[in-house]
Amino acid sequence: MLKKIPFFFLLLICASSYAQTVRKYSNEFMNIGVDAAALGMANAVTSHTNNVNSGYWNPAGLIHLEDHELSLMHANYFANIAQYDYIAYAKPIDDESAWGVSLIRFGVDDIMNTTELIDNQGNIDYNRISLFSTADYGVTFSYARKLQIPGFQYGVNAKVIRRIIGQFASSWGFGFDAGIQFENNDWQFGLMLRDITTTYNVWSIDEAEYKKIANAIPGQNQELPESTEITAPKAQFGLSKKFIIRYDYSLLAAANINMLFTKTNDIISTDFASVDPALGFEFGYTDLVFLRAGLGNFQNIQQIDNTKKVGFQPNIGLGFKYKGIQIDYALTDLGNQSAALYSNIFSVKVDLGQFRN
Repeated sequence: MLKKIPFFFLLLICASSYAQTVRKYSNEFMNIGVDAAALGMANAVTSHTNNVNSGYWNPAGLIHLEDHELSLMHANYFANIAQYDYIAYAKPIDDESAWGVSLIRFGVDDIMNTTELIDNQGNIDYNRISLFSTADYGVTFSYARKLQIPGFQYGVNAKVIRRIIGQFASSWGFGFDAGIQFENNDWQFGLMLRDITTTYNVWSIDEAEYKKIANAIPGQNQELPESTEITAPKAQFGLSKKFIIRYDYSLLAAANINMLFTKTNDIISTDFASVDPALGFEFGYTDLVFLRAGLGNFQNIQQIDNTKKVGFQPNIGLGFKYKGIQIDYALTDLGNQSAALYSNIFSVKVDLGQFRN
């Protein structure tokens, strides 16, 4: 029980942080990433993503679908405290367009609510402890279409965000993404604009429950937090090229430039924007077995003596594809902002067209 009580204080911090209307890291669960194949390449897939997971990385890539596909991923976060689940489905509409839908859930379950543990007389009653969950949900509807210009395709996402903090607060959010891909002379280029119109979240806070939190620490959190927050846009530009070596072997080299329009600890940081590059490689054999590696999350890290050094995150991964089923593995720190230990990530992608009678 004592191990879970600190989540009560985490809840206090989260509730107070909502007072900021425009936030640098709002809805960050939507930026963690999906698909072990992409995570193994440090997420440098904006330009060449071409399957059901394109709805997340760049919806323009859905145009490459030949049949309907299904993708699943599950991961543990923060030493198995939080659960991250993802499912996606996509299919072509015709030769010129495709659509998809995906669901992400990031949650912590069975958190102890200790707001009523001690009554007004100072008596402790463990029977008054209850459990609650805090969970974030993101549903994305994707559409892709070829342009009349050869080699160009575009895609758009409409996102619905649902965030729940037990009985204390909940919110609805809405936003849009837009992406484009271009192919020329075996080179692939991609641009993904996340939250292009800003993603707007509106919170509903239970005043009675919030007062229980406020009264837990006298003099703190006495006023209700603001009920709105806005997620600022992000941009990702990528390029890649696939090299064929003696027919059976291939090497895919890819790079991303990730931009956040605020000042952070990224390796390139200005008042206007911060830039974090990423590099990814995939070595394949007969389109059956894949070995992946990537470098990303380049950060300026402040040392104890006030000097700075550049830190980065290496990722590696493996993949196997056979008769429409692809299983991928990545050894990666799940999430670009995490300081957690490295995580083992598995994902499955199924080409449902292979199983038609």
